[in-house]
Amino acid sequence: MKKFLIGIVLIAVLAFGGLKITEKIVQGGDDYYVKITDKGNKNTDRTDDGEPIISYDYALTGVDKSGQKKKMHFTAYKNRPLIQGAYLKVTWNQKKGVTSYKQIKENDIPTKAKEKL
Repeated sequence: MKKFLIGIVLIAVLAFGGLKITEKIVQGGDDYYVKITDKGNKNTDRTDDGEPIISYDYALTGVDKSGQKKKMHFTAYKNRPLIQGAYLKVTWNQKKGVTSYKQIKENDIPTKAKEKL
C-alpha cells in the first residue's frame, strides 16, 4: 500500500511538472513593451448562438528591455478599443506571437525600452 501511494504521488508530481513546462513553452516568451498609439481595427463576429464578439486588431512596435524593436500584431477581445497612450507589457512567443498582455505604468518600463518608445 505504501509503494502504491508513493507511486501515485510521484505520477502526480511528474504530471504537474510536465504541465508547467508545457505551459511555459506554449504560453511563455519574451517580454516587450508597447504604447497604444491608435484605436485598432474593429472586428465584429458572431458566436454559433448569435452573440456578438467584438475585437480590435493592433499592429504596433514593441521594445524589449535592451531596446531591441519588434513589429507585433495582436488582437484585444474587448467591447472597446484599448486606452490611447496606455503602456502594455506583452509576452511574445516565437511560435504563437503575442500570447498575453497587461497594462502597466510608464515607470515600470525599463529605461532602454522607454527611450525607444
